Order: sequence, then C-alpha cells, then structure tokens
Amino acid sequence: MGYVISPPPVVTLPVLGTDDTFPVRRIYCIGRNYAEHAIEMGHDPSKEPPFFFQKNPDNLLVEGQDFPFPPKSKDVHFEIELVVALKSGGANIPVDRALDHVFGYAIGLDMTRRDLQGEAKKLGRPWEIGKAFEHSAPCGPIHPVSKVGHPASGAIWLEVNGEMRQKGDVNQMIWKVPEMISYLSEYFVLAPGDLIMSGTPAGVGAVKAGDRLRGHVDGVGDLNVSVV
Repeated sequence: MGYVISPPPVVTLPVLGTDDTFPVRRIYCIGRNYAEHAIEMGHDPSKEPPFFFQKNPDNLLVEGQDFPFPPKSKDVHFEIELVVALKSGGANIPVDRALDHVFGYAIGLDMTRRDLQGEAKKLGRPWEIGKAFEHSAPCGPIHPVSKVGHPASGAIWLEVNGEMRQKGDVNQMIWKVPEMISYLSEYFVLAPGDLIMSGTPAGVGAVKAGDRLRGHVDGVGDLNVSVV
C-alpha cells in the first residue's frame, strides 16, 4: 500500500555541535508571557491565565535563510523568544517533572502580521492568519540541555540594524518553562518533537525589507535574520 500523493518532508532543526537534527512535530506559542509586553498590547497580566496558539512545523525558517516580507500585510512585527524543545511528553505532567522532558533550547522569532492579527481579534476569530504564515518562525539551532542546562535567568534581547529594540530577562516570564509544559499537558498530549515558544519581552515593532535582526538569549547564543 502506497501514498496517493508524496508525503511532506519531515521538518527538522539542527542540533548544535552534532550532525544530527531534531524532528519537529508541533509548535505551541504562549501569548503575553512577559508583563510589560502584555501591558504594551493593552492587557492586564495579573488577570490572565496562560493561553496558547500554534504555528505549523513548516513555518520554521532555519538560521541562514532570509525572512521574506509576507503578502497581505503592511505591519509585520518581530517577537524574540526562548524556544523549548521536548524529547518526551505525555498528559498531565507534574510541574516538578516537567524539565525531565526537555531536550534543549533555541532562540526563535514569532513573526506576526500584526494588522491581520488585530483584525482577527476584533472579529473574535483565530489568530492563524496573523501568526502561522510561511517563514513566520525563524529559529536557530537547538542547544542540548547537556550543554546549556535549563536557562532560568539571563538576558534576552533583540537588535534591529544594530539598535536595541527589545530587552528583558527570561526570569521575567510570568509562566516559567515547567509551568508551561505542565499546563499544556492538561489540554494536549505532548510528544517528542514538540516546540514551545515561551513568549516575548516588551518592545515589539515593525520590520521592513532590508532590516537585519539580531536576537540573543544568554547561554543559548545569537540568532541573525535578514528581512527581504
């Protein structure tokens, strides 16, 4: 028995320091996980439980490839994030066992068609049109836990054309990595290959063709992306 069409290729990310790659199953993204970013988006972070949306694995853009400015938008924003890569999963994972499921960490960008996201919000519609478009998840290589541990604090920032635009510390996350994993596992059965984009600090803004983005997370290195 064969396929009636050719199956899509497995989407992977490189693993730093090896020739191996990490196969990606799903991408979960937490919204408004830094208080100052929640405020700049017009929300009160003290009143919100965690919430998530998804990007598609084939939205990933491996470092070294350019980010093409997407169609149907005039307001595309950057959001620098720490990315969590899972080696195992399950349902109803206790918080105190959540980090056992982490393979490693990477740096990612949640690129957002903000104007389309805003229209969807006003109409009470899903966000995929603003969040899950082609190339909307630039991501660097995965750094295994065996090399970098579990970053619980340290600078996270983003420069655009050499100018600092976002700056924070991963310890400012409202919902920490173990809490995110545990919470998600109450609603989804997590599995090896899942990625979690852990939210962005304040300072998000628009990009244009020709911009050069440089993101950084202490212990996880840099991510460089050019907008074309």
